[in-house]
Formats: sequence, C-alpha cells, structure tokens
Amino acid sequence: MRITGLKGEDLAVNYLKKKGYRILEKNYRTPFGEIDIIAEQKGTVVFVEVKTRTTDAFGLPEEAVTRQKQERIKKVALLYLKGLKRVPPVRFDVLSIELKPEPVIEHIEYAF
Repeated sequence: MRITGLKGEDLAVNYLKKKGYRILEKNYRTPFGEIDIIAEQKGTVVFVEVKTRTTDAFGLPEEAVTRQKQERIKKVALLYLKGLKRVPPVRFDVLSIELKPEPVIEHIEYAF
C-alpha cells in the first residue's frame, strides 16, 4: 500500500512541475501530521494532499480527504507558515490519482 502512495506522490510531483509549480517540500512531517507536498505557484504557497488508488472499490481517492484529515493538514500548514519570514497567500489542493493502465490525475484546486 505504501508503494502505491509513493508512486502517486512521484506522479504528483512530476505533474505539478510540468504545470509550473516549484516544489518546496515533500512529505513535510510534524508531531501533528504530514503534508504530502508543499509547492509554490505564482507567489501562493500550495499545500497538496495526494490520494492514490489502484481501484475505486472503496470510493474515489479524493473522498478519503475527510474533514478530520483537512483539519490536521491545516494545523501542519500553520506550523510551516510560522517558519516563514512573510505570510504568503495559501491554498489547499487535492491531487486524486487513479492508477489504471494509464494514471488518471484530477487536480482539485481550493479543495478546502
């Protein structure tokens, strides 16, 4: 299962780079939790949750980003922002990846 997640995160990083994002952090960990990717796009810091699935038997990948998960990501984001010298605009995105014969990536900007 972790292999699926790592593959999804690699696909996500490549996808974001192709879209012009600059990757600031990958797997940013704190005692409160982790953010998969922190990127920058045109001056905005983007906190990205990546959800990857090999099957839709348990629902769509983005459906796994529950309200509780969102709150945990927000707490971790606040810790990251406290370490910056400025307060940039921020947003929270979800990258939903389905590993079919060819990966299908859905980028949900301003997800929460």
